[in-house]
Amino acid sequence: MNKAFWKAAVVRAVRTLCQTAIATIGTTAVLEEVNWIAVASASVLAAILSLLNSVATGLPEAPLPKDGGDGDE
Repeated sequence: MNKAFWKAAVVRAVRTLCQTAIATIGTTAVLEEVNWIAVASASVLAAILSLLNSVATGLPEAPLPKDGGDGDE
């Protein structure tokens, strides 16, 4: 796992965090006042799960280098 992998994984995790926050805010706003603690905890958990999923399955947007290098060039 090189620098390109981690950059792509973090970008994906931040997108997941934002999508979860938007969905949670929308859902709670319909039901009642927005519970910001629930929004934050669900969003952070989603971002962590996204990072773990990226480590477990890899990322198509950051393929491993075929030459055995670290991909930092």
